[in-house]
Amino acid sequence: MVTSQRRSPDGRERMTLHEAEAGLVEHYTALVRLAYLTLPPSLSRHRRVLTAHGLVQRALPGFRLRKSAPRVPAQRPGPTRLGPERLGPAWVRERVLRAALAYERRPRWWPKGLPPPRALRPMLPVVWGLRLFPRAGGREEIALGQALSGLSADVRAAFVLSRADELPDVQVRALLEAAGAGRPDRSLRVARQLDAPAVAAAQTLLRSAEFNACSVQTRPTDLLRRRQRYRLAGAVAAVVAVGALVLTATGSAPDQRLARPAVGQVTAAGLVRVPRTEWADTSRVDFTAWPPRGGRAGDRDLLDRALTTWSRPPRDTRITRTPGTFTGPPPYGTQLLYAGEVDGDAVVLLHDGLRTVRYSEPLSPGGHATLDFARTDSSDVTTAAALVVSRTYGAARYLTAPWIAASATRDLLRPDVPARPVRISAEGITEPLRGPAATSPDASGPCASWPALQLRSSARIVEQHTFLVTDLGGHVPAHLTYTPLPGGGTPTRQPREATGTAALTSWARTACHLAGLPEDVRAVNVWDFAGHPLPEGAGQAVWSCVRADTWRGPGEVSVRFTAPGAAPRVVARERSTAACSRFGQHVVASTGWRAQSGHTYLLAAGSRAVTGIEATGAVRASAAGRTLAVRAPANARAQVSARLTGGGTLAEVGHSAED
Repeated sequence: MVTSQRRSPDGRERMTLHEAEAGLVEHYTALVRLAYLTLPPSLSRHRRVLTAHGLVQRALPGFRLRKSAPRVPAQRPGPTRLGPERLGPAWVRERVLRAALAYERRPRWWPKGLPPPRALRPMLPVVWGLRLFPRAGGREEIALGQALSGLSADVRAAFVLSRADELPDVQVRALLEAAGAGRPDRSLRVARQLDAPAVAAAQTLLRSAEFNACSVQTRPTDLLRRRQRYRLAGAVAAVVAVGALVLTATGSAPDQRLARPAVGQVTAAGLVRVPRTEWADTSRVDFTAWPPRGGRAGDRDLLDRALTTWSRPPRDTRITRTPGTFTGPPPYGTQLLYAGEVDGDAVVLLHDGLRTVRYSEPLSPGGHATLDFARTDSSDVTTAAALVVSRTYGAARYLTAPWIAASATRDLLRPDVPARPVRISAEGITEPLRGPAATSPDASGPCASWPALQLRSSARIVEQHTFLVTDLGGHVPAHLTYTPLPGGGTPTRQPREATGTAALTSWARTACHLAGLPEDVRAVNVWDFAGHPLPEGAGQAVWSCVRADTWRGPGEVSVRFTAPGAAPRVVARERSTAACSRFGQHVVASTGWRAQSGHTYLLAAGSRAVTGIEATGAVRASAAGRTLAVRAPANARAQVSARLTGGGTLAEVGHSAED
């Protein structure tokens, strides 16, 4: 594209709207790719494609041109200033990036149950009757999706700009800042911390012809459901017409609570019922392998009431959901997991592939129905091992998976006490088990105990092992794992089940801090990443990174420092980060420590790949190896960074207020 160079009075280049539009068209594919990968992964691929195209097409400041073409805003001068031949694409890229970053932002007053305001805004293009999908990118696309799923929009944008578009860091920071990103330096740093396989996957995928957000495949929507919706719309119109006539004739409104399923709604007869032995003959061991259980699994009236309440909840229905869980009506293919009577309630458990829904109604008259929604997609043999079927008086009953051969309960705060066997009924329901009698560290109450459920899988599946889960207040208990201190010469670290002596000892120091986690946590891993010989012969301290992953994808980490004879301290905390995961395998952290002599020290430690640590700010020091200990004034503020094997650098995990 050739443009004529013009300058404003301050010496900056300007161009017409015609020229900016030409630049947009020329670089349309790259702009759509940037918008597509920056938008939230929670959107379906169909919605992400259409939204990405809509954001790019709205990047120009207007849709009408006057006779004298208006001028687009001039670019900011600076070290990364582009020539006139690249001015249009750079300016349009900034507008596209600003719109993509702002897509999922919510005002403080915006209801949590509604999509973000920009998601409700009408936007072209609109496609009716078809679903659009980018072509599958194979294993590279899966690796890229896993790498980006737990990151914020700012970090996803930084990753695409720096790793896919290969822009220099200075230009990426300038673009992020101009687009409204809150912390451009942090976003770029987190994007740079992604491991090499994710980078290779991104470069291979985005340079291939298979994956292109502008080259899509089409599929029809659910044709049967579409016909049923048309029929439902006709039936609703007829009912409204009849109701209006009745209201006109009698002066009273009809009852709004319908006892029977509506036309086109999923009914008890349409529920999927998995054969009882399928879990032992399939490689997919998750909720989809659960057979229907319970004494009322054949009660169609109960199941129809549950499905009707799910589709159109009456006003007095109590509804709860975990964050990020959709509460829409049941789709075709919904699976029945359980229907029976537990602790004075009739309970129905359903699964639709993405969500597990618990419906309960009191057996005695006068009560209200309850609906509990929990996101449970991509479950496995451990995270689909149990569901909470009832809660009464601080105790919970679990419905265990059909592949669970034995269960027991143990107190995480008492690792030396053996686990106690738990009685399980023929339907797979446990006896009532007390919930964690713990409070957060900031609360005034003590942390007296923390029960966990110890489960052992059946020998009929290949992955037979014993594992721990614990109740965090949600529908699905969280899976607990442990990664030991480096040793044994193994080059990689892998979480393992938290059932060994070292794992139980580490969890005894950590369990009380579980009270501060959200209820939609899927798994929690404790990684003892460094041992630290303390100054003045005070013994060996342990640095641990506790990572909690949610069913939504984003996780949070906290770094804990445990000195001999002292309680663990949280010295750093960070949310929506890849740190301490398979995509962020390196970590460094620091804290202040007071010896018995009264001297204070700055301590820092890093994971296996750290070869040196440097402190700047109020304390200036450096040390080779994975630990640092230096005398420092009390409450001195210092910034710590680490050198990695291969020459890279690593910033420490963000400090918390507890430090």
